[in-house]
Amino acid sequence: MALEDVQAQASNAEQVHWPDWRAVVRPSSTGPQVTLLHQSETLKVVLVGLASGQALPPHAGAGASFHILDGEGEVLVGDTLVPVAAGSTVVVADGLQRSVRATTSLSFLGNLGDPASEE
Repeated sequence: MALEDVQAQASNAEQVHWPDWRAVVRPSSTGPQVTLLHQSETLKVVLVGLASGQALPPHAGAGASFHILDGEGEVLVGDTLVPVAAGSTVVVADGLQRSVRATTSLSFLGNLGDPASEE
């Protein structure tokens, strides 16, 4: 199945299981690749792929967590840069600045507590 087909399937609100995240998102040199897995009034779940050197812009928001699936990078939590690698999980409290930067090709699962704040 092509990546575009999997991403279209992932946007289906009825899907609840993805057997292999690698079929859903891949880092790309064209920019961050974000696939929405779920969104409700209280929760937004995304898979994100970043190529080496790419980053999401720093911003404050509601509580969030980031689980690194593959690669290495840094997560900004407030004023602190936290080094991360596959298997790392970072939780960011409400109101703190956050950002994710890839030092190698990096993929992560993000859970965002207030989807409206991320629009």
